[in-house]
Amino acid sequence: MTEQTEKIILSSDIIRSRFPKKFKPEICIISGNISEIIKEFKHLGELNYNDIPGFNGTENLKSAGKIIFAKTKKRDVLILNGRPQYFDGTDMRSIGHRIYVLKFLGIKKIISVDEIAHLNPRFSCGEIALIYDHINLMGDNPLIGKNDDTLGIRFPDMSNAYDKELYKNIYKVLQDNKIRINESVYLGITGPESETEAEARFYRDIGADILGYSIVPENITSVHCGIAFGAIGLISRELVADRMSDDSRTQKQKEKDKSQSYTSSVKILKNIVREIADKI
Repeated sequence: MTEQTEKIILSSDIIRSRFPKKFKPEICIISGNISEIIKEFKHLGELNYNDIPGFNGTENLKSAGKIIFAKTKKRDVLILNGRPQYFDGTDMRSIGHRIYVLKFLGIKKIISVDEIAHLNPRFSCGEIALIYDHINLMGDNPLIGKNDDTLGIRFPDMSNAYDKELYKNIYKVLQDNKIRINESVYLGITGPESETEAEARFYRDIGADILGYSIVPENITSVHCGIAFGAIGLISRELVADRMSDDSRTQKQKEKDKSQSYTSSVKILKNIVREIADKI
């Protein structure tokens, strides 16, 4: 057994020991600290990341979070409320560790939620994006280093990185609820600085519709260990290159607009998140 696997087992055993009676989750929702979404589920218990060895990734308080043991009418659900971020100094292996722990806990499907910016001029702030592929420009990934063959193969096939069946089921929920569906290629970059106009133009030219800082390493690790992965973006910023130089808003106004857009997109997801968990 490798040192990496030993750490995964240690974390998973601690989490499993806190499971409520007869709790057998196969679905996990990963998000930032989105209290509105969490409230949509029945809570059975919780566990702070800081109480799980190797789970928090960094001491940065913004990355602190907790695992919530939750339930819908039909299913048990794990919710990772909060995520360690690469831009906070968390290394890729630590980000990947959390995904492997989910695998050892019996999770078969992940829905990852990320606040994003849109590059596609047809999209609007305050909407949500349904991700079907990504481009990794983070300059790193959680599989770099010695591979543990018990976790996954050395070169995992990324042709179905965002599981097609999972995508189809989420799409159907959005369609049934008459929600605009922004099908998207997600660009993963490091952050946390905002993007220049030249960068935004380049990102759009290479085929990206949206960008964010969180989903790519989670996705790569999920594919590596065989967890079906779906992702939803909450659109809070616009990065349409030809519009950026004409934007005369102050930084304070930009932050206010971003907050309002984020709230609007969270509200959309909040109304359907339980249905998604039940129907995927």
